Amino acid sequence: MLSTEHNDPSNEKILAIAEDKIEGFVREPFAEIATRSGVEVEVVMARIAAMLRAGTVRRVRQTLLATNLADGALVAWKVAPERIDAAFDYMSQQDPFSGHVVLRSTDTVTAGSEYKLWTTLKVPHGFSLQKHGEILAERVGADHFRLMPAKGIFTLGVGHVRRKTIEPGIKADTPAQMNAVQVVAVSDREWQVLLTLKREFPPEEIQPSPWRARAAEAGVPYEEFCAIAEELNGRKIIGRFSTFLEHVKPSATGVRVTRFNALFHWAVPPGREVEAGGEVGRHHILTHCYWREAGPEFKNVNIMAVAHGTDKQLLLEHKRAIDEHLATCGIPVDYTNVFWGGRSEIKPSEISPLVYREWLARMSAPAADRR
Repeated sequence: MLSTEHNDPSNEKILAIAEDKIEGFVREPFAEIATRSGVEVEVVMARIAAMLRAGTVRRVRQTLLATNLADGALVAWKVAPERIDAAFDYMSQQDPFSGHVVLRSTDTVTAGSEYKLWTTLKVPHGFSLQKHGEILAERVGADHFRLMPAKGIFTLGVGHVRRKTIEPGIKADTPAQMNAVQVVAVSDREWQVLLTLKREFPPEEIQPSPWRARAAEAGVPYEEFCAIAEELNGRKIIGRFSTFLEHVKPSATGVRVTRFNALFHWAVPPGREVEAGGEVGRHHILTHCYWREAGPEFKNVNIMAVAHGTDKQLLLEHKRAIDEHLATCGIPVDYTNVFWGGRSEIKPSEISPLVYREWLARMSAPAADRR
C-alpha cells in the first residue's frame, strides 16, 4: 500500500517539485516532475493519484495567472460576530468568484483588527469588483468591506514542503522583480482552451500525455490545443502546473503540513513600494508578496506577504528577519503587523465571463427564484 503522507521520503521528493516548480505549460507535466525529482514517472503518477484520493493533496491543476485574465482584489470584511460564520459559509459555498476565504485575527487590538473575514475575489474584465462586493455585503450583512487590488506581484508560489526547513533570513541573491498587473485580451477560441486547461485533475486523469483528453474535451485538435496553450504561456497567462497540498486540515492520520498562516503587513513611504516589495519578496519563506493599498483602515499598509509554518514563534522570527533586512536597506517602515489565519477554505476563483453573466442574472432575480 502506498504511503499518502506528505512527509514520506518519496512523496517529499515528488512534492518538492510538484507543488510549484513546474512553471508554464508543459506537454508532459508528470514526466517533468519525474525528471526533476529523480523519481520514476510511474511512481510519480501513482503517488500523486494516491495522495489526491486520500486528501493529502487537495487538487492537481494547471494554474492561470488570473490577475491578467480578471480583475482581482484581496477583500477585508467587517461583519458582526453573530453573522461571521454564516458570511464565511456563504463566501466559501455560494460565491464561485471568491477564492481563499479566511478568518483572521491579530495578537492585539490594532488598526483593522475588526476586519476578521478575508477573501480573495476575481471578476472577469468588464465587470465591477465594487458592485460584486456590494452584492455580497448585502447577502451576508457586512457592515463594510475594503477592496485591495494588487498593483504588483513579487512572489507567488506554494512549496510548503520545500519551505519547512528554511531558516529565518534566507533569501535570494537579488531582489524579487515585480510583475505588474496588466489586462490581456483573450479570444473565444483561447477561452475554450483555457477553461478546459484549468479544470482540476481527478485521480484517473493522472497519466501520460494528460492534455490529449483535455484537447478532445475542448473539441480542439491536440497540436492546436498545445500551440494555443504555449502561445498563451508566452503572453503570461499560464501559471504553474501545481499539486496543491491540503495545508489547512490534518490528514486522515492527523499529520499537518502547516499550522499557522501569517499575513504580514508593512507600510512603507509612497514611492518606495517597488523597492520594498523586492526586498521583502526575495525571502524564501514567503509564498505570496504583493503591493496592495490597504488604506487608512489599516494604517496605509502597502506591502503584504504570506508565510506558512507549524511553529508560530518561528514565523515571527522570519518576520523579524525581514524587518531587519528592510532596516539594513534603509527602507523606513511606518507601521507593521501580522494577521493570523484561522478557519479557512481554499478554492480556485471562477473567471469565466459566461459563468459571471449567469451569476449576475441569478443575483438580480427575485429571492424565490435564486433558491
